[in-house]
Amino acid sequence: MGNLLITGSGGFIGSHLTELCVEKGYDVKAFVRYNSRNNWGWLENSKYKNDIEVVSGDIRDYDSVKKAMEGCDAVFHLAALIGIPYSYVSPLAYIRTNIEGTYNVLESARHLNLKQVLVTSTSETYGSAQYVPIDEKHPLAGQSPYSATKIGADELALSYYRSFELPVKVVRPFNTYGPRQSARAIIPGTIIQILEGKKTIELGNLTPTRDFTYVNDTANGFLSIYKSDKLFGEITNIGNAKEISVSDLIKMISELAGDVTIINKDERIRPEKSEVTRLLCDNRKILENTEWTPKTVLKAGLMNTINFLKDNIHLYKSDIYNV
Repeated sequence: MGNLLITGSGGFIGSHLTELCVEKGYDVKAFVRYNSRNNWGWLENSKYKNDIEVVSGDIRDYDSVKKAMEGCDAVFHLAALIGIPYSYVSPLAYIRTNIEGTYNVLESARHLNLKQVLVTSTSETYGSAQYVPIDEKHPLAGQSPYSATKIGADELALSYYRSFELPVKVVRPFNTYGPRQSARAIIPGTIIQILEGKKTIELGNLTPTRDFTYVNDTANGFLSIYKSDKLFGEITNIGNAKEISVSDLIKMISELAGDVTIINKDERIRPEKSEVTRLLCDNRKILENTEWTPKTVLKAGLMNTINFLKDNIHLYKSDIYNV
């Protein structure tokens, strides 16, 4: 089955992917960010905690990355800074984590002769859709420092495929949602405010459209791309090929969780030229080259997320807007 290293494994998508790989019988080494409390993020209370080898380090530190990768056949690289608003505050932090961190993974994998390197991209690299649905040939546009660093990381990964024949695959998920997601994101941010009894909720721009994929489907997409004997040196989208506006999304959440009035807050609105107005995935490539299909419809995924947040509301601070 192979030995896998998963960076960012204590995070939102990474923890789900880690658990899925354990369920499927892989030997998994989870790379989590070093901290003085030895906290493993969302893996801390995982039912698979005793089946995972957890390694603490820092994706920005080449030595810890290479050491963690020793003895592995493949790496799923998910560790990154992902909050778009904070990338306006500290672009350099994103350069160091997203670009230099990806370099550390690629260079380590090259010297250790790994059989596969999966690098996590984002649909934000496309910017506002110039045509829909967005396929992997769509032009790239760095409309935020975050997306610019992810473009840089993707291109660096592909250069390692072309220059050194490193077996790289770039995985490009569209907007993933579900249990364990940060409250910075629109779906948990809205649900938490409703569950805490707020009759008005603070949001940013309501007009953009997004293509939402439930986190279990995204995790299965990663594993399907890994298992494919194709897609090396290429980018592969993961998405539902369905779009919904933020406004209609909030209406759907309100129907499931409770009625609210929306207040637009300037601090939650991106700069005009930085806002990505439309994203709609063309998922034909993953459908044609793997056995993957999305299984969770939006309403069911939202209900799963609501139920999770009801049980874990104490982990979030809805009264503080965290960029």
